[in-house]
Amino acid sequence: MGKTGKAFDMERLFKALADRTRLRLLNLIGGDEVCVCFFVEVLGESQPKISRHLAYLRRAGVVAARREGKWMHYRISVPADAHAARLFAEVRAWLAEDGEMRRDRERLVKVCCAVSPPVQLQGAPRPASIATARG
Repeated sequence: MGKTGKAFDMERLFKALADRTRLRLLNLIGGDEVCVCFFVEVLGESQPKISRHLAYLRRAGVVAARREGKWMHYRISVPADAHAARLFAEVRAWLAEDGEMRRDRERLVKVCCAVSPPVQLQGAPRPASIATARG
C-alpha cells in the first residue's frame, strides 16, 4: 500500500515501463522539468503521440505535469509505494547508462542551448539544469 492507503497499481507501472518511447521520455526528463515541445523535437515524434505517452506515464504515477501559459511541463514523480520507488530508481539508473538514452540527452542539450532554436522552440522555457549549465 502507498501513503494514501490505496494499493499501488503494479501492472500499470510495468506496462508504462514496457515501451521504449516512454522510457526515452523518462530519461529525457531526468531530474528536470521539461516542456513537451522539447520531447517532440528530440524524439522526432508528433505532439499528440508524445502527449499520449506522457498521459500513460501520468496514469502510472511516474510523471507529473504543470501548465505554464501555452507550455506543458513534465517532471518525474517518484511512486509513493516503497517497492515501486526502488524499482523506478533502478530503471532510471539503467536508462542513464544506455547509449541511445545518453544520445537523447545530448540532443536535448543541443536543442535547448542552440543559439537559433527551431521556430517551434523559440520562447520555450529550457530545463533548469541545462539552462544553468549552459547559459
